[in-house]
Amino acid sequence: MSSLNATAVFDGLDPARFTPHPLHSSERMWPETNCYVDLWIEVLAARGLPPEAMLGFTLTQDFEGDQFTFFKVPLEDLEALYGIKVTELAIFDRPERHVIEQIRRGRLTLLELDSFYLPDTRGLTYRHEHGKTTVAVNRLDLEARTLDYFHNGGFFTLSGEDLDGLFQLNAAPDSLPFLPYTEFAKFPARDPAENAIRETAWRLLRHHFGRRPEENPIRAFAKVFPDQVRELAERDFSVFHKYAFNTLRQFGANFELLASHLAWLDKPGFAEPERHALRISEVAKSTQFQLARAVSRKKFEPLMTALDPAAEAWDLLVADLRRMLDPSREAA
Repeated sequence: MSSLNATAVFDGLDPARFTPHPLHSSERMWPETNCYVDLWIEVLAARGLPPEAMLGFTLTQDFEGDQFTFFKVPLEDLEALYGIKVTELAIFDRPERHVIEQIRRGRLTLLELDSFYLPDTRGLTYRHEHGKTTVAVNRLDLEARTLDYFHNGGFFTLSGEDLDGLFQLNAAPDSLPFLPYTEFAKFPARDPAENAIRETAWRLLRHHFGRRPEENPIRAFAKVFPDQVRELAERDFSVFHKYAFNTLRQFGANFELLASHLAWLDKPGFAEPERHALRISEVAKSTQFQLARAVSRKKFEPLMTALDPAAEAWDLLVADLRRMLDPSREAA
């Protein structure tokens, strides 16, 4: 393997001067979505590519009984749209050695690591709670004990004890090996032109429309939502945040991203589907506040109909897109 010193995948990228992509603007209803999609938004933007193009897959989100689909961009979509090949990286040596080897080759590594050691989560999990999350390492210098990384809606740096903890560098000699799940991204020699990306995005939207849930996922959630919250109210309040993240935040953020995708495609007739997607997102946001009140006051009746406007908006969204994406119609 290569030397334990390495340059960055994206040279000149400075965490101190980094500006997040507009999809992570504080003016959005959901400035952050989930660690995997947020990471790819910023990686693609750093590469100079439009992250809005990848978001057609959001149409496939479903309710899974106890949570909404943790929506992740399909790896085949990244390759079709941008020529980026992502696959699992086998970890048979120290993870940091593999990371440095891939940086040397101009590839990003994406690792599932412990947010306990990630300073960008200060006030949430940093030095407070252990949790699995995905980061993409842009630069790693073991001699200086520093690391620059993409995580959630930004680009950050860490050093010293955080680096030691993240890679378990101070683990006892007889400790079990540290083997995080790891992917690596190979970038093409030349990025595709935007018109080619747009054509592929349009094709993928039609593909994912055909993969949408057969039944309205929000209506399915609404049927069990009040009972789930009644049970939640009997548990420690810390569970509330995890439940809200995996239900309301997941579908709220998902459909706000779908609205951004439709706006970026800018096809005639997309104004109404975009409005319906935003309506779903708005209802998820307002219901999150209702959820907090219901748990604290133990009053659950308002939750019985809280999601009805979002369920109706999903039906309207699908009906409008069916007219737009019907294969028998010529693409606009």
